[in-house]
Amino acid sequence: MSFAIDILRPFAWRWRKELAIAGAFFVVLVSPFLLRPGDSTSPYRYNRRLVIMTPHPDQIREEFGRAFARYWKETKGETLSIDWRVAGTSDLNTLIKSDFRSAFQHYWSGSLAQPNAGEAAATFLNPKAAPGSQPRAEFLKSNVGIGVDLFFGGGPHDFQSQAAAGTLVAADVKTGCGLAAIRTRHPEWFGDHGIPEIVSGQAFRDKDMRWCGTCLSSFGIVFNRDVMQRLGITKDPATWEDLTDPRLLGQVALADPSKSGSATQAFEMIVQQQMQLAVARFKARPGHLRKPADIEAAGVREGWLEGLRLIQSISGNARYFADASPKTPLDVSRGDAAAGMCIDFYGRSGEEAVRRPDGTSRIGFVAPLGGTTLTVDPIGLMRGAPEPQLAESFMEFVLSERGQKLWDFRVGTPGGPGRTPLRRLPIRKDFYTEANLKQMSDAGEEPFLKAQSFIYHPEWTSGLFDSLRFIIRIICVDTHDELQETWTMLAQQHNPPRASEIFHQLALVDYDAARGDINRILTSKDKVLQVREARRLTDAFRHQYRQALTFARAEK
Repeated sequence: MSFAIDILRPFAWRWRKELAIAGAFFVVLVSPFLLRPGDSTSPYRYNRRLVIMTPHPDQIREEFGRAFARYWKETKGETLSIDWRVAGTSDLNTLIKSDFRSAFQHYWSGSLAQPNAGEAAATFLNPKAAPGSQPRAEFLKSNVGIGVDLFFGGGPHDFQSQAAAGTLVAADVKTGCGLAAIRTRHPEWFGDHGIPEIVSGQAFRDKDMRWCGTCLSSFGIVFNRDVMQRLGITKDPATWEDLTDPRLLGQVALADPSKSGSATQAFEMIVQQQMQLAVARFKARPGHLRKPADIEAAGVREGWLEGLRLIQSISGNARYFADASPKTPLDVSRGDAAAGMCIDFYGRSGEEAVRRPDGTSRIGFVAPLGGTTLTVDPIGLMRGAPEPQLAESFMEFVLSERGQKLWDFRVGTPGGPGRTPLRRLPIRKDFYTEANLKQMSDAGEEPFLKAQSFIYHPEWTSGLFDSLRFIIRIICVDTHDELQETWTMLAQQHNPPRASEIFHQLALVDYDAARGDINRILTSKDKVLQVREARRLTDAFRHQYRQALTFARAEK
C-alpha cells in the first residue's frame, strides 16, 4: 500500500491543480444527491408521478407537495413524485390551449383519421362553435390530454375559461375520477355551510364541478412604513386613492395585467368599486333617468371611466410593471418601493417575515374596505390526465380538513405547515371552528363577514376581463414613459384643468368600446388585427399624453 502511495505521490503533485478542479467538479455533481431532503416531492425513485401546472410560489408548492407525498406514503405505501410546471397564470392559459391544439390535431388526423386537422384545431376549443360542429363534439367526448393532471392556482376567470373550452373536466372520461366524485363522497364539504357556489357575487366553484376554489383571496396594498415616512407620509394607506399621492412618484410597485391574472383582478376591483359608487350617485340624483335599468347602466358607464382614470393615476406613480405579481411585495419589503398592489397572502407573508419581537413590523398590508371582493384560488382536473385517480386524491386532500389547515395554521401547530406560514384563508365555512381559529395566523379576518361589504357584479365586468387587461396595457404599460412624464408635470402644476382633462380623456376605451370593438377584436383570435388595434390605440394615447404635457407646460 505504501509502495503504491509513493509511486502516485509525484503524479499527484505534478497534476495537483487539475486534480483539485476535477475533485471540485465531482463534489458539484454529487452534492444534489447527498443533500437532497428525504421527504422531497421529486425523489429519484418513485412509484407514481403527479403533474401539476401552477402559478403558486415555492412556499405553497413545497408545503402541499411535501404534505401530500407524506400522506400518500402513509396511506398507500408508495413513493410519490410531484412534477410542478410553474409559470404565470396568463402564460399557463396560453400554454394549455396551445398544447391541446397540438394534441387534438394528432388525435383528429391519427385516431379519427379525419382530414383538415388545421381547420378542426381552429374550432374544437370554442364553446360557441356552431351546433353540430364535429371537431367540438369529438373533443368533448374524448380523453385527449397534454400529459398534465391538474391545474392548481390562479383566478376563477381563468379556470372558467378553461372549463368552457373543455380542457378542465368534472370527471375523467375513462375512470370517472374528479371533483364530481369528491362531491358525491363528501356532500357536507359543499353548499352554504361548506363551499358555497357564490359569495357576494363571486363564484367559489363551478356549478358543473369542473373547478373548485381551495382557499380565499382578496386584494390590497402592501406598504413599507420606513420608506413612506422618508417620503413624508406618516399615515398608513387605507384606500386605492392613497396610491395616487404625488409623493409616491416612482415608488409604487405594480404587476403587468397582461402577464398576471391576479393583477387584472385587482384592477377589476378598482373599476367595480367606482361603478358601485357611480350607481349610488345616480340613484340619489337620477336626473332625467327614470327606469332602474337606465340608472344602473349610466352608473356602470361612468364608473368604468372613473376606475380607469384612477388606474391611470396610480400608474403615473408606478416604478415598473412586473411580469410576475410576487415581485411587488418583495421589492416593498426590501425598500425598493414604498407601496404596491398585491394579493393578501403576499402582503401578510411580507409583514410576518420582518415582524419585530414586540409584534410591530415595518411592512403593512391593508385590504381597502369596500374596495375589494373575496375571491378564490381554484383547482381543476385536466382532460386526459395521466393519473386521474391520483389527481382526485390530491384535490380531495387539499379540500379536506388536513389540507385546509396548511393554508393558515401557524408553523409548528399540529397539522400546520412544516417550514413556511402560507397566510391564506381556508375556503370551507365549516373549517372556522373555535378549535381551528386558535391555531390560525389570521383568525380575526372573518372573511365571510367582510365579504358582505363588497358585492361583486359579474354582469358588469366579468365578460370584459381580457378587454380590461388589454386596455390597461395600452393606456398605462406600453405608454408608461409618456404617462409618467405627463403625470409628473401635472403634479408639479397642481393639476391644471385643461391638461388634466386631456390626460384623462378615455373615449377611445370607454365601456361601450370595451364591450364592442375591443372585445370583438380580442375574441376574434385574429392576431394581426389585435396587433393593429393595439398599435392604433397606443399611438393615440402617446399623442394624447404628449398633448397634455404641452398644455401643462404652457399653464406654468
